[in-house]
Formats: sequence, structure tokens, C-alpha cells
Amino acid sequence: MRVIISGGGTGGHIFPAISIANALKEADPATEILFVGAEGRMEMERVPQAGYEIKGLPVAGFDRRNLLRNVAVLFKLVRSQRMARRILTEFKPDVCVGVGGYASGPTLKEAQRMGIPTLIQEQNSYPGVTNKLLAKRADKICVAYDGLERFFPADKILKTGNPVRQALLDSSITREKAREAMHLGMKDPVVLIVGGSLGARTLNNAVMYGLNQISQERVQVVWQTGRYYYAQICHDLQHTVCPDNLHVMQFVEDMAMAYAAADIVISRAGASSISELCLLGKPTILVPSPNVAEDHQTKNARALSDRDAAIMVADAEARELLIPLALKTVMKPEKLASLSTEIRKLAVERSAETIAEEVIKLAKR
Repeated sequence: MRVIISGGGTGGHIFPAISIANALKEADPATEILFVGAEGRMEMERVPQAGYEIKGLPVAGFDRRNLLRNVAVLFKLVRSQRMARRILTEFKPDVCVGVGGYASGPTLKEAQRMGIPTLIQEQNSYPGVTNKLLAKRADKICVAYDGLERFFPADKILKTGNPVRQALLDSSITREKAREAMHLGMKDPVVLIVGGSLGARTLNNAVMYGLNQISQERVQVVWQTGRYYYAQICHDLQHTVCPDNLHVMQFVEDMAMAYAAADIVISRAGASSISELCLLGKPTILVPSPNVAEDHQTKNARALSDRDAAIMVADAEARELLIPLALKTVMKPEKLASLSTEIRKLAVERSAETIAEEVIKLAKR
């Protein structure tokens, strides 16, 4: 069996893609898998690290603010479609999988033109434009949320959930061991703040604004600043009073350990992050990023907050509200237990394996 998996751009697209590839290899080690990504994007580094070959397309996203720049984007799109067709002709896949991101558009569109079966994996509660267009000719659409019949043909939809990093599910580290390894105390509760590998300006600004409050509470705050912001934050903290109970990190290498140590997590509302938090049953405060297509993170967060499975704080209100709310909530064991119970109800098990089974069905057909 030969499978192309296309897409990327962010960890939210790349981690599920690699999880699907691993599940396909687990089902049949002889499966040949080729990734197709966008040149210069994160997948060109992360996919080879995971042990898979990847080819890059020069595709780029449309600039909604400066329309003149889209002339170059259109040329890149046409070139990417030609390159995608050449890759498909040479690799001869039995099926193509799209996980979202720039590269999935031209790759799956060309595959559909060539009569190759296609499967779309939509991570969000509100799909992007690319997947909406591809869905019309897709053979199967795997989703993580209810109600996507509004956007996709109902007979093609299968609710599978979002694949997550296998290391999180395989980890057996205890709360005590995790805290010991991270040099955290056992008594005081832990607030974990993560804004993705690059960081989130809003979350970082909220922490800086709330330094005085953090210093006055018997809590421990683990703060992942992200690579973009780490140096500036360290500089700023040298010119103010940095609380002893604030632990600043550029990047959390072992997320399984960090999750195990935490009593509550503050996160953006990316679909991949939410799926991880659901499976782990972590009490969560979500701050949706407004800088995403169709404001889909707000829709992701509301899918949880409407069910009391998470607390949502609007990006515009986070600077003043986020830290006081987190410090107040982490001191309420009953509230934490309720959030944990409700978010766990939304977890979907074996997502990668289920999607892999659908890929195999299409390949055999």
C-alpha cells in the first residue's frame, strides 16, 4: 500500500499527520508513506525527524490584508499544482490523506482530478476554506466535532476525534514523579501555561501583568513563553521582581511530564491541544487565538465551555482576567474535579487507528 499524507504548517496539523502515518505502519509495516508539505514550514523539519520522507511545495497562504501580494501567491499555487501532479504520477499512491494546511489543497485537488481516493482529516469545529472545497469530491471526511453536516456531505462524515502525540498516551509518569523531575513542590497546586512552541503574546502579557498576584498566592506557575518571546521576557524579568513561585521555560520538551504535574492548564484553543487535554482529562482554561482563519479557535473553545468542560476567556480580556481566574480556580478542588470529569467525556479514543482503518479501506477499494 502506498499513501501520501499532505498538509502541515503548525503542530496542530503535523502531530495528527505523523500519528496517522504511525498507525498505518503499525497496521501494515510494508506500507510506503510519502509526506507532501509546504516549503519553509515546520513539517519540513518535523516529518524527517519522525522518520518519514517529505517533499515540499512552494505554496503559500492568501494575504487578506494586502491583496496585491496574492498575485505571487497565485503563481505559487499554479506551480504547486504542477509539482503535486508530478509527485502523484511518480509515487502512484493508492490513497491521499489531507490534514489541513497550505500543501493539502493542491495535493488533494490533483489527486481527485486523477481519480485517486482522498480522505480529509478536519481537526476543528469550524472547517477552513481548503477542506470545504476539497470535501465535495473527497471519499471520506474524518472529524473531531459534532455538527459538521453544515459544511460537509453527511454521508461522508465519520467522527474519529483528533490523533494526538502517542508519547502522551503511553506515559505512565505520576504526579509526584513529574513534580520531582521538574523541581516543583508537592503541596502547592500547579498552574501550567502553554502557548505553543512559538509562544502566545496574549498569554505572556497576562502573566507579566499578573506577577504581583502570582507572588502573593501559594501556587506554582510553570510558564512556557515560547521561542519568539523567551529572550525579551527574561530581559524584562531582570528589571522587575520575579516571584519565586514562577518557573519560566522557553519550551517544554516533555509535555507528558508537564501535564502530569499540573492541576490546571492554560492554553490556546487549537484542535490538537484540546484533543490532548480531553484524553488526559486536564482541567483547562482556553484563550482562543483571534489570529486564525474563520476564528475557528473560538468555536473550538465554545464547544467545550458550553458543556462546562473548560473555561473560556476571550483574548481581549485575558490581560486583566486570566491570572486572577486561574489562581482562584486552582484553589477549588471541586471545580477542578468537575472540569476534569466533563472534559474527559469529550475524549475520543483510538483516533489515529480509526483513521488508518478508513485509509486502508479506501486503498483496497
